[in-house]
Amino acid sequence: MSNVFWGIATGITVGTLARYLMMRRDVRQYPSYPHAVVNHLSLGFLAATLGAVAIPALAAEEYTAVTFLALAATQFREVRSMERQMLVALEASKLVPRGKDFIEGIARTFEARNYLVLFIAMLTSGITFWLGFLPGIIAGITAVAVVRKLIGGKVIMDIAKVRAGEFRFEEYNLFVEDIHIMNVGLERTRKIYEERAKAVVLEPFNDNGREILANVGQRQAIAHDAASLLGIYRDVDTAEFTPLLRRNKDTGRIGMIILPLEPDIECLLQAVQHVPVLESAIAKPLASRAGRCAAD
Repeated sequence: MSNVFWGIATGITVGTLARYLMMRRDVRQYPSYPHAVVNHLSLGFLAATLGAVAIPALAAEEYTAVTFLALAATQFREVRSMERQMLVALEASKLVPRGKDFIEGIARTFEARNYLVLFIAMLTSGITFWLGFLPGIIAGITAVAVVRKLIGGKVIMDIAKVRAGEFRFEEYNLFVEDIHIMNVGLERTRKIYEERAKAVVLEPFNDNGREILANVGQRQAIAHDAASLLGIYRDVDTAEFTPLLRRNKDTGRIGMIILPLEPDIECLLQAVQHVPVLESAIAKPLASRAGRCAAD
């Protein structure tokens, strides 16, 4: 068979496989029901097909193939909009919402991963077309490995120390160490907190971590992930049991209070440590001269 056939076939196969492997990270961020898997694998297959046919088409001087790539970009933007709208619609049914920042990050991720699939398929197809089947497979596998490494991103444990904290009541005020969380007026509610609540303190390693944790969307993502993984002692009519994260304005430390169904503090710490750092929350004041000067 010709190099054209092998180039297209290899590009489609490696690209679709790459999309499948990328979806493994999406389980914590997106409903993993079978229809969603089918939808995104189908989109990944289409992206891989467009990327795989691009190089052979251009080699045959079929320059109209470029228009299909432009069409793909339009469709991938629609994927981002579709994901955003669907996740926003689901927010009302969640006991602890993700928050707008988390949702926007998920929507961007799904759009970007289709572009990555397209480029992986294009690279695999092009190298197979020009150099042969084996070099194409090696290039495709290498590209998948590199992409999976790059899309991992940072998690909370990379920017802050996460440790167990102590909480207390001063009359009606709830504190996590020296961080004021909220006012709890009902004695029955205070008793439930004393029996069930767990406290966590996040101490940023530097000023970059401090600014990331200052982001309200990032804190909401931490509350959502912790509640999703360990369960939450609340229902639709018990808003007073919503997990909260508050900031010490002097030091930038974050105090978290949560009533998990699974009371193991070590599991709670692991859940918080592995929350992804949102793209919209990333700030690097230490990258500027003013930021470094202020940190001295």
